[in-house]
Amino acid sequence: MNELLLKDVWFSYPGSNAPVLRGVTLELRRSELILVRGPNGSGKSTLLLVAAGLLKPEQGEVLLDGVPLQSQLPAARRRIGITFQNPDDQFFNATVYDEIAFALRQLKLGENAVRERVAEVAETLHIENLLERPPFRLSGGEKVKVALASVLVYDPDILLLDEPTAYLTSEAKETVLRILTDLRDRGRAIAITANDPYLMGYSIDKVYTLIDGRLQT
Repeated sequence: MNELLLKDVWFSYPGSNAPVLRGVTLELRRSELILVRGPNGSGKSTLLLVAAGLLKPEQGEVLLDGVPLQSQLPAARRRIGITFQNPDDQFFNATVYDEIAFALRQLKLGENAVRERVAEVAETLHIENLLERPPFRLSGGEKVKVALASVLVYDPDILLLDEPTAYLTSEAKETVLRILTDLRDRGRAIAITANDPYLMGYSIDKVYTLIDGRLQT
């Protein structure tokens, strides 16, 4: 089904004086590309972390194909790919190649299959020249593409992408958005957060605005 539903979700960080998410309800369906906008600090990144099961809501629930996500973890992580607003937060391998290959190795793919898939994704995102470099020493735009590659490489059903066009050139944005719309058309469910006006020229299925922890259409 590839459907994710956040139902009346509330979330606060420890020690916070106010909830970051306030009764958020959001449905992400198969073959859908949605955009969540909002000012800095509005809760966009937190929304994705809750949707991915990395944070547990205080109230409300997250359902994957109608079943509570928490009850499906950790197996459901194979179906949900997430990138962070700061790519450095998800890098922990010595080279870009190993960073992209990591998820495939966790899935016990043979090294030949890993090599082929990494090469394919690297070519798609035009980062073949980065494979032997340390990910922490890349430019901001290069880091964004490597983070995206590390998710695309295992082809999850649902993509939750935090600022996937940040620091990218117009040409690189075209490449990323073409990839995402193609994945959407092939049945993937995709949610992205961004305030990039460039995105409004693309076939986004739904646009939401998150303000003060509340989701508006």
